[in-house]
Amino acid sequence: MCQVLRQSRQIRHSHTDMKFTEIEHPSHPQHTLTLVALQQPYSCNGCMQRGFRLGDISCYECKQCDFHLHEECAMPESYAFHKFFKTYKFKFVENVQGERRCDACGKDVLGFVYQSQCQHKDPYDLHPCCMKLQPTLNVDGVKLCLRKKVSSRLKCLLCGSKNIAENLEGWSYESNCGQYCYHVKCVEDIFLENWKKGQTSDTGLQIMVPNMEDAVEQSRRSKNGKKVNK
Repeated sequence: MCQVLRQSRQIRHSHTDMKFTEIEHPSHPQHTLTLVALQQPYSCNGCMQRGFRLGDISCYECKQCDFHLHEECAMPESYAFHKFFKTYKFKFVENVQGERRCDACGKDVLGFVYQSQCQHKDPYDLHPCCMKLQPTLNVDGVKLCLRKKVSSRLKCLLCGSKNIAENLEGWSYESNCGQYCYHVKCVEDIFLENWKKGQTSDTGLQIMVPNMEDAVEQSRRSKNGKKVNK
């Protein structure tokens, strides 16, 4: 599949941001796909995960067929590297055998995925969108940095758990001050919940601000009644 994807044909080029505005893709040979900035969440037909507009990141769409691909799924690299796994090379594949889950978000691997090329019995798996997660988020004046592991005392402010799934801590966004962290999956849940409430923005990232305050307020009340200072 990897070699087939490399044969995707770029049709029309945008001179403003150097992106291809129309492509032909082997996963949807019936029609060309157009680069669009969707305001609503969508389901990617490549990795089978939800997609959102975050900043200037959009998706490729066939409106006629309600077909969508993350930019990362439409224009993948045959091999990719991630700073969290400096010694490993990841190969893009259409799917993997057996039940797998993404080491970043903890969700099941149901389609396109990057898998580490290593000698481990259990290689690492990353959804294409997780492979390309933004390294930092700026929310309500707080800078959150992507971390493979966060401080041992921190738990996600939204779900209240250390692990994103059983036996998997998952990746999180942690504040520079060391006070706050959110699982990458929970950031997505915040985005979706705010979209349902009609809270949208041009940047996409600012959509998390209202719920972030709610989550921080809730986190101040622990089971033993103690409060956490902001």
